[in-house]
Amino acid sequence: MNEKRIYKPLDDLSTEEVIDILNRDQHEELLTLPLSVGQNHPNWKFAQDVCIRLASHESSVVRANAVLGLAYIARTKGQLEKHIVKPIVLREFRENHEYHWRILDSINDINLFMKWNIASKRY
Repeated sequence: MNEKRIYKPLDDLSTEEVIDILNRDQHEELLTLPLSVGQNHPNWKFAQDVCIRLASHESSVVRANAVLGLAYIARTKGQLEKHIVKPIVLREFRENHEYHWRILDSINDINLFMKWNIASKRY
């Protein structure tokens, strides 16, 4: 865990800006995209869809941030589709060993804000 952390406010991106970033597929932009949409985008479903898409990215840190973005949606919007989110989160919990700690923190937040109980028997 030797990544350099830079703390700054998350961008408040329009739907068009989000789509442009997804289309550019630049790693540095994708790192914060799920956090930005999870925290700031007014449409929780669109934000969820972006995070689900990024949860399949080749980069383990982008995938971990996608799960964290889902936790942000749970916190800020109080809405997620369990049948879509749960399998993605559990897959990352099982497979993303490098960022397991981030996935676990995200699961705890999702469980808290959504009143779910996912992965509670696994840790």
